[in-house]
Amino acid sequence: MTTMTGPTPVTGAVGTAHTRIEGLDKVTGAARYAGDVPYAELAHGWLVLSTIARGRIRSVEADPVLAMPGVLAVLHHGNAPRVNADYTGLLGRPDPTVAVFQHDRVPFAGWPVALVVAETSEQAREAAEALVVHYDEEPHDVAFFAGHPGTYTPEGNPRMQAEAGKGDLEAELTASAVVVDAEYTTPQEHHNPLEPHAAMARWDSGRLEVIDSNQGSTWVAEELANLFSLDPSSVRVRAEHVGGAFGSKGVRPHQVLAVMATTVLHRPVRVVLTRRQLFSLVGYRSPTAQRVRLGADPDGRLRALDHQALNLTSKVHEFVETSAGLGRVMYDADAHHTVNRVVALDVPTPTWMRAPGAAPGSFALECALDELAEKCGVDPIALRARNEPDAGPVSGLPFSSRNVLACFQEGARRFGWADRDPRPGQRRDGRWLIGTGTAAATHPSGVAPSTASVTAEPDGTFTVRITAADVGTGARTALTLIAAEALEVEPERVRVRIADSDFGQAMVAGGSMGTRSWAWAVTSAVRELRELLVLGDGIPPEGITARSNTAEAVGALPMRERHAFGAQFAEVGVDVVTGEVRVRRMLGIFAAGRIVNPLTARSQLVGGMVWGLSMALHEEAARDQASGALVGADLAGYHFAANADVPLIEADWVDDPDDEDPVGGIKGIGEVSIVGVAAAIANAVWHATGVRHRHLPIRPDRVLLAGTATA
Repeated sequence: MTTMTGPTPVTGAVGTAHTRIEGLDKVTGAARYAGDVPYAELAHGWLVLSTIARGRIRSVEADPVLAMPGVLAVLHHGNAPRVNADYTGLLGRPDPTVAVFQHDRVPFAGWPVALVVAETSEQAREAAEALVVHYDEEPHDVAFFAGHPGTYTPEGNPRMQAEAGKGDLEAELTASAVVVDAEYTTPQEHHNPLEPHAAMARWDSGRLEVIDSNQGSTWVAEELANLFSLDPSSVRVRAEHVGGAFGSKGVRPHQVLAVMATTVLHRPVRVVLTRRQLFSLVGYRSPTAQRVRLGADPDGRLRALDHQALNLTSKVHEFVETSAGLGRVMYDADAHHTVNRVVALDVPTPTWMRAPGAAPGSFALECALDELAEKCGVDPIALRARNEPDAGPVSGLPFSSRNVLACFQEGARRFGWADRDPRPGQRRDGRWLIGTGTAAATHPSGVAPSTASVTAEPDGTFTVRITAADVGTGARTALTLIAAEALEVEPERVRVRIADSDFGQAMVAGGSMGTRSWAWAVTSAVRELRELLVLGDGIPPEGITARSNTAEAVGALPMRERHAFGAQFAEVGVDVVTGEVRVRRMLGIFAAGRIVNPLTARSQLVGGMVWGLSMALHEEAARDQASGALVGADLAGYHFAANADVPLIEADWVDDPDDEDPVGGIKGIGEVSIVGVAAAIANAVWHATGVRHRHLPIRPDRVLLAGTATA
């Protein structure tokens, strides 16, 4: 036995800037992603997608392809292993898209119809492109618009009720001195992480091993165990490095196909999705059509708030983009009504995408608030302060902390808001009209059960094991700082191992709940370890390990409205000749609890704001009505903000203590930073031109078509 030795214990690791633990490995290429890990006898699968939007597969002409060089197998609905998708997993019922090759139905363009497996990726691709599939085509409907026949109100889900309200809405609207009634739309948008989805599967001594790129290895392991009717302990999934996810890297067809292929061929198989395949197989943000009605007294105090949102879903799986939920937290009114509705079309299933619901919902609501401020002759920030709630406007629950007004005050000071002429079209720089705008931001900060273990090693270091996922957020580094502070040692004495399903159940990297949930599990395990160290007389060669499970503690948490908040500011220039909109500067001030690592936190906040800029001005996926397929499903046809589009962006935060929070006051920051950005930019475009733009993106042709009231 040995005793712990080392430097004097230290505190205060949390809140200090720290470079990424794995940063050197990533910039030197030492970090291996799911598509990089070599294996002996590794075979490669290439997916074939349907070219029709609805119908049946009549036949798959596999024989000519099987005769091509290197081809090992062609899997399709006629010969693939059976799977079971009749279960409820961590996040509910699985999207039937993961039950690949189980029938001959084609429910949308881009549906998986075959997998060609070959010795090399090049051989697999050549053979897949040569595979001929015959279909019996049926009429399809992919057109999304407000008032589409078949629109319905879903039953709701654990995340959010479909409809909520209080008071007499129509009576309050009638009694209102000022009314805003406007419709807003946002287009279909796609995640497109830098690293495409990839998975390698193999059987090792009767155990299934999967090297993956995901947002939660335990989640993926449990889903694969359910699909293939396996004992959960016989499945191990690892995802050490992940090059972006944003909601798209859950359980997808490529992991299932890799398992199918390795089961058939008895050798490791890797399946990597192409950039084009991502557009139909890994989800996307649904387009929305939203109507906002606001009724207010002359001074801008809200009497009525009505937000109705519509999104599309597929005909095989329901997904609700909860865009109408923002008002349930942000603004009080005597009468309050919000509802999310859906319509099922012959399209792939949408999914979570950075700040689901909140990003498109904030565009509509925060633009409507700006329109109300204009009609009332009230400053947009003063209007929001006038409608600040004391408790949850719908729930009635107390806020754990709510510092949105502090964000606006600090942001206004730093942005120079006091010098702003509220009249539109008053600033000009050559042929550029200049305007400024603002909007509020919010996102829930929940917590979910997680497990962790901490081992005191005989050399004086500590090893943390938790099935967290670092999808580029810096989670590995944040957990190192959290563990170091709890242990009262330097971060250099802590090693954090993540993303291995063998470490036990943990919250996925999603919903801005990851770090908060994992931190609680890690600090709980540290407390257990410290008690063991006090009782013991030294550390044996194998170390001393303590484990935690926060499930019971999560269930006992008091009910609160717990959210991160923020204030977004933007200055734009609008070219009166070309219609081009250029964002000149942006500022985001946030109230996001205890900031673990200022360096990576600021990176996350700026990244979300860049995405919000891209959402406002660039991103838009178009679907061809005749074929049912996307037009330009690649990074050439799908436009997003590039370096030249991004101006000076500043992100900072105000103090946001939550002394009664048993989790330590940590809130999520990955998603709140995109919320409100598009609205702030749209409001700035109005301030520059005097013309409202209620449909995203604000393209040059739309600007030219609408004209400028001040030109």
